[in-house]
Amino acid sequence: MASRSCGNFLDLASGDLPDVSRTPRGIPRVMTIPGIISDGNAGSDADSDSSSPVCRERKIVVANMLPLQAQKDYGTGKWRFSLDEDSPYLQLKDGFPPETEVIYVGCLKVEIEANEQEEVAQRLLDDFNCVPTFLPLDIQKKFYFGFCKQQLWPLFHYMLPICPDHGDRFDRQLWQAYVSANKIFADKVMEVVNPEDDFVWVHDYHLMVLPTFLRKRYHRIKLGFFLHSPFPSSEIYRTLPVRDELLKGLLNSDLIGFHTFDYARHFLSCCSRMLGLDYESKRGHIGLDYFGRTVFIKILPVGIHMGRLESVLNLSSTCNKVKEIREQFKDKKLILGVDDMDIFKGISLKMLAFEQLLHQQREFQGKLVLVQIVNPARSFGKDVQEAKRETYSTAKRINEIYGCPGYEPVVLIDRHAPRYEKTAYYALAECCIVNAVRDGMNLVPYKYIVCRQGSSSMDEAMGIKPDSPRTGMLVVSEFIGCSPSLSGAIRVNPWDIDAVAEAMNMAITMSDAEKQIRHEKHYKYVSSHDVAYWARSFMQDLERACKDHYDKRCWGIGLGLGFRVISLSPSFRKLSVEHIVSAYKRTSRRAIFLDYDGTVVPQFSTVRTPSPEVVNVLDGLCNDPNNTVFIVSGRDRTSLNDWLAPCEKLGLAAEHGWDKTSDWEALAVDLGWKEIVEPIMQQYTEATDGSSMEIKDSALVWHHQHADPDFGSCQAKELLDHLESVLANEPVVVRRGQHIVEVKPQGVTKGLVAEKVLSMMVRDGKAPDFVMCIGDDRSDEDMFESILSAVSCSSLPTAPEIFACTVGQKPSKAKYYLDDTADVVRLLRGLANASDPKSRHSTQFQVAFESAFC
Repeated sequence: MASRSCGNFLDLASGDLPDVSRTPRGIPRVMTIPGIISDGNAGSDADSDSSSPVCRERKIVVANMLPLQAQKDYGTGKWRFSLDEDSPYLQLKDGFPPETEVIYVGCLKVEIEANEQEEVAQRLLDDFNCVPTFLPLDIQKKFYFGFCKQQLWPLFHYMLPICPDHGDRFDRQLWQAYVSANKIFADKVMEVVNPEDDFVWVHDYHLMVLPTFLRKRYHRIKLGFFLHSPFPSSEIYRTLPVRDELLKGLLNSDLIGFHTFDYARHFLSCCSRMLGLDYESKRGHIGLDYFGRTVFIKILPVGIHMGRLESVLNLSSTCNKVKEIREQFKDKKLILGVDDMDIFKGISLKMLAFEQLLHQQREFQGKLVLVQIVNPARSFGKDVQEAKRETYSTAKRINEIYGCPGYEPVVLIDRHAPRYEKTAYYALAECCIVNAVRDGMNLVPYKYIVCRQGSSSMDEAMGIKPDSPRTGMLVVSEFIGCSPSLSGAIRVNPWDIDAVAEAMNMAITMSDAEKQIRHEKHYKYVSSHDVAYWARSFMQDLERACKDHYDKRCWGIGLGLGFRVISLSPSFRKLSVEHIVSAYKRTSRRAIFLDYDGTVVPQFSTVRTPSPEVVNVLDGLCNDPNNTVFIVSGRDRTSLNDWLAPCEKLGLAAEHGWDKTSDWEALAVDLGWKEIVEPIMQQYTEATDGSSMEIKDSALVWHHQHADPDFGSCQAKELLDHLESVLANEPVVVRRGQHIVEVKPQGVTKGLVAEKVLSMMVRDGKAPDFVMCIGDDRSDEDMFESILSAVSCSSLPTAPEIFACTVGQKPSKAKYYLDDTADVVRLLRGLANASDPKSRHSTQFQVAFESAFC
C-alpha cells in the first residue's frame, strides 16, 4: 500500500535533491458537473483510488510545454495568453468525442514571477483548462537545458559524450533536477486527476519518470506515454547511468507509444537485456508482462492537422507570398528544406549533396535552387553554434563557385519564417528533402504533401487549372520516423553524399505521371492518418490496456524509482503458516508435492545441494505416517538420490519415470528420437556462444541464458521451428521455456506425477484429504492445474483441502504464494513441528518421474 501522503516523492531519487518551492495554493479539481467541484485530496488511499461519483469523460494531457502563447503587456503589467493553434497537443483533442474535457498540464514558455503565479494559474485553469507547472529557475535550467538537452537528447540521437568536445558527461545534479521537475509535474497532475475515470497521457522524454510518481500514488491510474524522439539501440542506451530508472519509469505506464517499429524494438531489446523482460504479440498487440501487469506497445506516427494547414493555404497573405516567390525564382526549379538549426538535421550534408548535384549535372546550374529555411535553434550549446557556422560556410562556398549575378544556388532563410511563408514555399517546391541523420518524427514531408495538393485559392495564385494533376517529390532520410509511412518517397542514407545527390536528380527529372502516382499515394495516407486519427487510435488502445484494472488486486513494491505495482488475481494471497497448520492438524491423509530448484533451494544459488535444515525438515515430514511427500524436479535421479539420501522415506521425482520401493518404472519407453535431437542441439550449441546442452535420461534441454539475449532468443526460435519440423511424427513435445528449448516424451509432465500419485492413494484406500503443492516456475503450473482438475472432476471420493502455492508474487494458477525459498522452508518447518515426532512408521512409497522440471 502506498503512503497516504503524496507530499514528499523526492525520496524516490538517490541522493539529496534541490529544494523545490511549493505552489502557493493547490488548484482545485476541475469542475466536472455544474455546481460540483470534487476535492483533489479526497480518498488518499492509493489502492482505493477514490473519486467523485459522477464526472464527464476527461483526458489529462501532460507535456513539458502547455499549448499556449504568452505575452506581457508592459503598459498594464498584465499577462496575455492565447492558444497555440500549431501545437500538436492542442490539435490532438480533435481525436476525442466532442463532450470530452481535455486538461493540459505543463510549463509556460515564459517565466512568471512568484507573486503572479497564483493569479496566472487560476486564469489559465478558468480560461484554457490549463494547469501550469512553475519550476524554480535553477531546476528549470538543469532539467531542460541540462539533463534533457545535453544528456538525453544527444544520447537518444546516438551521440555519446566520448570526449568533452562532443557532449556533456553524466552529471548527478542534473539528474536530480530532472527527477525534481518530474515530481512537480506529478503534484500538478494529482491536484486535478480523478484516478478512477480520467485517462492521463504523458508526452516525450522530458517526463520519463513521471509515470513512477503517478503509479505510486494511484496504483490503478489509466496512464499512457508517447515518446516523440527516437529510442536508441541497447548498445547506446546502456551507457546511461540511470538507464534502469528510466525504463522502469516508462513501464509504470499502461501503454507506451513510438513512431516506428525500430524505436519500439530498441526499447523492447533494452527491457530484455537490462531488466530480463520478455514480450509477446497478443492478437496483434505487443505486450510486456511486468509483475502481472501487461504493458502494451503502440506503434503509430503522429499526423498533421489537415484543417489548420488547409486554412493557411487559403489566406491572402499565403497567395501573395506565392506570387512573390514565383516572380523571384522565375524559370527556376526549387528544392526545399525546412529544418531546425540542429546538429542532427543534416543541413550541411544536404548542401554538400546539392553541391555534388550541380557539379555532376551542369545543366542544373542557373536553373535549380535549394531554399533552406532554418527554424530557430531550441538550445544554444556549442554544438548548435558549430552546426550554424558549417551551414553558413558551406552555403557561401557553393554560391561563390556556382552562383552568378541574379542566381544564388543556395538561399538560406535563417530567421523566424511565418507559417504562410513556409506554406508558400511548400506549394511551389518541385521537391522537398529531409536529410536528418536522426530524428523522431519530422512532419515536414506531411506538410509538403498537403500544400502540393493545393486549394482553389492556391491554384489561382500559382496559375494552374483546378483539374490539373498534382505532383510532389520527397527525398527523405531513412533515419526519420515518418520514413516508413512514405512508401513513394526516395529514401536515402544522409551520410552518402553521392546517393543523396542522385536522389535529388531523380526527383527533379522523374516523369510527371510517376510523380502524380507517388503524390496521390502519399496524400491518401496523410489525409487519413492525421493528428486526430493518431490521438483517437492511441486513446482506444489505452482504454483497452486499462480495461481489467479493477479485476485484479494491486499493491506496490520497490523503493525509490524502482517502484512498481504487482497486479494479480483477487483470490491470490500469501499462504500463512498458521492457516495451513490448522488444516494440516485436522487432516490425516496428506499428499505433499515440492519442486526443488527455486523452491527448497534458491534458484540461482551456486550451491545446489540442500542445506542441513532442509534435509532435517523434509525428514521430519516424511516420518509422519499420515504424509506422502515428493520432491518433483528436473534434476537427474542420481543427484537427487545422493543429496536427499538421509530422507529415506522421501519420494523423489526426477527424470520421466518412477520407482515403487526400489523398482524403477519408466513412463517414457521410446527414446529413439534422442538420436535425432542431440546432433541438432549440438549444432546450435556450437553456433551460439554462451549456450549449452543438458542431456537427461529421457529429455534433452538447450539452455541459452548466458548467450546474448537477442541472439539467444533468435536461435531458440529457430531451434524450436527446426525440431518441430523433424520431430513431427515422433511421440515427443518440443517446448520453449525461460531461456530453454526442451524436448521430452509426449504427455509426460509434472501434472502427470500428481495425477498418478493421487490415483494410487485412492486405489490404496487412502484418498487424500489434504493436498499441498509448492513450485516456482512454469512447469509447476502443470501440477497446480492437475490438482485443481482432480478436485473439480470429482476423481477423488471427497474434496480435500487444496494448497497450491507458487514461489514469488507473479501470475499463477495457484491460489497462494510465498515470497522466497526461506518462506517455503519456514512453512515446512511449521508443518513438521505439527507432526507427531514419535511417529516413525511410514506408508510412504517412492516415485520418480523423468522430465526437465526445474
